[in-house]
Amino acid sequence: MALKKYKPVTPGQRFKVISAFDDITTNKPEKSLLCPKPRTGGRNNRGKMTIRYRGGGHKKMYRFIDFKRDKDGIPAVVHSIEYDPNRTAYIALLHYADGEKRYMIAPNGLKVGQKVHSGKDAEPEIGNTLYLRDIPLGSSIHAIELHPHQGAALVRSAGTAAELTGKEGRYAVVKMPSGEVRRILIQCRATIGTTSNPDHGLQILGKAGRSRWRGIRPRNRGVAMNPVDHPMGGGEGRASGGHPRSRNSKKAKGAKTRNTNKGSQKLIISHRNAKKK
Repeated sequence: MALKKYKPVTPGQRFKVISAFDDITTNKPEKSLLCPKPRTGGRNNRGKMTIRYRGGGHKKMYRFIDFKRDKDGIPAVVHSIEYDPNRTAYIALLHYADGEKRYMIAPNGLKVGQKVHSGKDAEPEIGNTLYLRDIPLGSSIHAIELHPHQGAALVRSAGTAAELTGKEGRYAVVKMPSGEVRRILIQCRATIGTTSNPDHGLQILGKAGRSRWRGIRPRNRGVAMNPVDHPMGGGEGRASGGHPRSRNSKKAKGAKTRNTNKGSQKLIISHRNAKKK
């Protein structure tokens, strides 16, 4: 995937860096896999604003993604690679041998016309979905289930991959993109490869209006508010606001928020910010 820079003919073009969309093969989605996506503008069912800085933006249609990949033994052909406004990674339209069409998260390197499989008989190749017990150690994987038959819940965003580092009894040991190392049941599925659109993090919007197109409204800093509105507000002149904290006074840097009594705590071998000895 390539990035595209623009000549500074306008202030909005000066710093803009966006994807060239070289991997996209069509701009028309499959209509049978679309549905309307209603927007809330940050309001709840009574019209009260519960989430600030959200509203407006371009209309979107939701694409139904097959996160379970449960059509075992039925080969599918990649018909197209498409852009999805609801996620950072690209999606691939699959045409199955029995006539069904489904979307999947496109791995990096997947090509139109390529065949993909799922199930215990599938080969560990890019785009194929296997059980963790059947995947070779050291493989890069994405779209990982957290519970069997739940559907992919982990490692779905653009340019990410986890690494299968070991197998211990009924658990597989997986190193997550964050650096966390945790156990996952070997009956869970994962897809081979890295997610598409790896240069997503290098894009620069270039102007405020592009954020508005995405439905993101301007965000106010806490130090610019009054003390009644934020713990960091007020003070004479330009005060620093003290230790960074949220609007409800939770410290923003370094304070642990995970419940140590959570049932899955015992499955985490090392946390993402564990200190190296």
